[in-house]
Amino acid sequence: MAAAESLEKVPRLPRISDATLRDSAHMAGVEFGPADAAVIADLLVRTGVELVEVGMVSGPDSKDADLVLATHEAVGPERSMTLVVVRDRRQVAQALDEAERLGVRHIMYSIPTSEQHARLKLDSHSPRYVEKLARSAVSQAKERGFHVTFSGEDGARTPKERLVPYVTAGFEAGADRFRLAETVAYLSPWQMEEVIADLVAIDGSEIEIHSHNMLGMAVANSLAAVRAGAQWVSATVGGIGERGGNAPLAELLTSLRVIHGDTRFDLTHLTELSRIALRGAGLGDAFQSGPTTPHAFAYELPGQLSHPAAYETLPAELVGNTRELRVRSRLTPALVTWALADSGILVDIAAFTPWLAEQQERNGRPLLDRDAIRKAAIDFQPA
Repeated sequence: MAAAESLEKVPRLPRISDATLRDSAHMAGVEFGPADAAVIADLLVRTGVELVEVGMVSGPDSKDADLVLATHEAVGPERSMTLVVVRDRRQVAQALDEAERLGVRHIMYSIPTSEQHARLKLDSHSPRYVEKLARSAVSQAKERGFHVTFSGEDGARTPKERLVPYVTAGFEAGADRFRLAETVAYLSPWQMEEVIADLVAIDGSEIEIHSHNMLGMAVANSLAAVRAGAQWVSATVGGIGERGGNAPLAELLTSLRVIHGDTRFDLTHLTELSRIALRGAGLGDAFQSGPTTPHAFAYELPGQLSHPAAYETLPAELVGNTRELRVRSRLTPALVTWALADSGILVDIAAFTPWLAEQQERNGRPLLDRDAIRKAAIDFQPA
């Protein structure tokens, strides 16, 4: 059989968005500066990536403002997209104000859809409440002229009877695209095809897949989603991201080239992209995705440390790994409380946290883990 005859046919070749400059903000201890963001964004666009996802906005004075502005300067706001957290109508309005201030044109709403995540983040697991929240958020953004992608956070674990009405409601409210977030790696490729098929059957739908790689199937699941009709795939350079990483861009693009004969992308930039991204992330040259890496179960968000079962496909201990805190500048009292739990170290958290944050800035934001925070607490002397 000729090589060309062995290429697998798909409904359409996917468009690619890259979340390196956004998902890295959730990866424990990883922070890009504006200079690295500009270079990475430029190389992504030169490679052929259509949208560069950068930063996260939940309200005024976003910590990621410099990254967003640097990316806009490098590739323009039309080639970038920023995540907007959704919790309630008033909070969404404040977040959209901030997005407008930064010149954002494309937003991606993060809305929890599974019962477990909705209960944790919205204080309600009611599917009607989640649908109402999505309709409201989408309508607010469309009234302001944003291009709107809305997500199903933990969508892969959301039952069909809960997920399909939610996605339908978002499109009825005017959304441009839906992203199925495999927040917790959960599906096999053949299961992914079934889930995506249900979503592409919705009238007017445009579907994107965003997979995490804890089970090592992020690329396979992404290709399965495309085979079922998904029009977009989200990836990251080197697979950088929390919980085992994301679908790695290089593996995704080379798979599209080999399996589907996709020659739309300039793959010559991929090695440089990986080198710059891993260096900028402080990961060196040895970062790998998967459940046995030092980063697989490392967190810097208190909710992930307090409710690990909501985020982990399998417990760290099952693969001989450990759960850890890793943080640079995003230090909070809740993180300090977790780090000092069961240590026997008594310290005024309200006084110690800003003191340690000041030390971090003064020392160039070194990586902090649980042991480093405990040592600092012993050395802490109130002014």
